[in-house]
Amino acid sequence: MSNKLWKALVASPAVLGMVISGSAIAADAPSVEALEAPSEAIELAQVATVDELSDVQPTDWAYTALQNLVETYGCIEGYPNRTFRGNNALTRYEFAAGLNSCLDVIAGLIGVGPDDGTLATIQRLQQEFQAELATLRGRVDALEAETAELRAQQFSTTTKLRGQVDAHLVQPFGDIGTLDDNAAFTARARLNFDTSFTGEDRLRIRLQGTDGSNNVLRAAGGLANGSGDAQGFGGINVDDFYYSFPVGSRLDLIIAANSIVTDDFVTSTIVPFDGPSVADAGGPILYDVVGGGGAAAGFSYSITDNFVLDAGYSAGEGSNGAGVVSNSNRQGGIFGAATQSSIVQLSYLSDGIFNGALVYINGTNGGTQTIDTYGGLVSFDFGRFIIGGYFAQHDGSGTAAGTDDTTWQAGIAFPDLFIEGSQLGIYYADLFSLAANTNPYMVEGYYEIPVNQFLTITPALIYGDLDTVGTADTDNFYGAIRATFKF
Repeated sequence: MSNKLWKALVASPAVLGMVISGSAIAADAPSVEALEAPSEAIELAQVATVDELSDVQPTDWAYTALQNLVETYGCIEGYPNRTFRGNNALTRYEFAAGLNSCLDVIAGLIGVGPDDGTLATIQRLQQEFQAELATLRGRVDALEAETAELRAQQFSTTTKLRGQVDAHLVQPFGDIGTLDDNAAFTARARLNFDTSFTGEDRLRIRLQGTDGSNNVLRAAGGLANGSGDAQGFGGINVDDFYYSFPVGSRLDLIIAANSIVTDDFVTSTIVPFDGPSVADAGGPILYDVVGGGGAAAGFSYSITDNFVLDAGYSAGEGSNGAGVVSNSNRQGGIFGAATQSSIVQLSYLSDGIFNGALVYINGTNGGTQTIDTYGGLVSFDFGRFIIGGYFAQHDGSGTAAGTDDTTWQAGIAFPDLFIEGSQLGIYYADLFSLAANTNPYMVEGYYEIPVNQFLTITPALIYGDLDTVGTADTDNFYGAIRATFKF
């Protein structure tokens, strides 16, 4: 009996070691989200011999250990289909089931009581591994101390602070009249306070400061991570103020006080250039042709695991140019704002090659233009490269010219090229204009380089042409470098 007791005691750390080793050599390690998700109950099956496990062979490196645990102690169980799945990562539930089975065996053996020889062996092992045990004890104490310190010094139990700074150095090669002919440095800083009360909702309050970037990349549609607010860093403002929350498992709602408009409502803008590009045209232009950005509300509904329906309405703020304040209770309210927009988008999102969306946008711009936009977006992910773009028809009314316009984008992106997490991309974008006899466009090539988890550098070469009839020097080349700091 003493030998059985000793073997049972050895079995417990052996099982733990197998858990650690199995996790380390797992062929397909699960994501953080998968590990955090609750596991469904699995009815395990007891096996009498290791040969009953169809996927365990005598040539496997852990065959002998499994054979001992199954046939001597009976504390290893298999799946209902008589498989062991030795290369899979272990869930906490599976670990608990296996450990409980072995502890039952140990408890039964201990109830009989160890003899003097077994006690002497245990004491000898304790002395032999005294240094290792002391090291482990010290590590546990250090972790407990660090955990207590983090809890005492944490910013908030419900709110996380996130920050981002985008700094741009832009060098034009040429000039457009008296504008856009000198090197410029512009930056934007953001602090996001993200609060969650249930773990699935988010209340965001964003503070933003910028030195203004109105005329940077003027011929190419402006900067993606810039801002038109030329208020200086002394004028910090609340740029985002919204609350999003789920209703059931498929519906998410969002209510906003400001800054939410068109593409902020959609689950995906589909094209791969939205985010990495330095020029704003990398994000589909079709979302930017109408106003809004004030009080807003919208929803996102997952029809299936692949089809998502997004919709939202946003009223504008500020003046319509005639001294009338938008979104005023005496001037039309939130549904009579001088600038406003509404959007409906149906998206197909998959883990395969194709992603696509159909979108309709209606809105006013400054109280003088009403624009209806009908568009489609696609991307084809072939692994080593992604081809994407969009096409949109814009029907304008109430303008002096009274014309319509089409915009489109097409390009290719190479993710993880040379460096993991990087992206090389080049695209063409037809820019929006309802003015007669104009067809502005631009081309950008960029390479997004993650230096570390906090810093990303993105150099870019950009060409833009305003294509204004009767005006000289409407095109320009640019060299640009963007540094993005996140914490």
